[in-house]
Amino acid sequence: MKRSTIPVTYGILIAVGLIAYFLILSLIGAHTNPIFSIGNGVIVAFGLYKAMKDYKKEKGQHFEYQKGFMAGLFTGFNATIIFIAFFAVYVTNINTDFLPEMLANWSSHYYVGVSEVVFVAAIMGFATTFVLTLSFMQLFKESWNPKKYYNSRPIEV
Repeated sequence: MKRSTIPVTYGILIAVGLIAYFLILSLIGAHTNPIFSIGNGVIVAFGLYKAMKDYKKEKGQHFEYQKGFMAGLFTGFNATIIFIAFFAVYVTNINTDFLPEMLANWSSHYYVGVSEVVFVAAIMGFATTFVLTLSFMQLFKESWNPKKYYNSRPIEV
C-alpha cells in the first residue's frame, strides 16, 4: 500500500494559511496583539479536520485509529515546523522591531530573545496539534458501542 501524501500536503496548506493570516495581521498592525492567536487555532483546526477526514476517506475500511492519529500529528507538526521557520526569518530579518513591540505588552524583568519566542511558538503549535488531533479522532474512530448488537436480539434477564 502506498504512503499517504495527505500529512505533507495539508501541512503545507495549513502553514500557508497561518503565514497569510500573520502577514494580513501585520499589514493592519494587529500582529503584536496575542488575542489574534485564536485565528491560528481556527486555521489549524480546520486544516487538521480536513486532513484527517480525507485520510479516513483515502483508507476506507482499512482506517485504523493509530494511523489516523499519526496522520493528524504529522500534518500539524509539518505545518508548525514550516510556520516556525517563517516566523524565525520574519523576526530576525524582515521585521526586527516585532519582538520588542510584542514583548512591550508583557511586563517582564527577564531578557527574552528570539530563540525563546520561537521555542514557545513551536511548543504552542505542537500542543495545539496534539489536542486537536485527539479531539478529532473521537469523531473519526469506529464505535465500540455494544448497543448495536443488543438491538438485533432480545436481552435475557
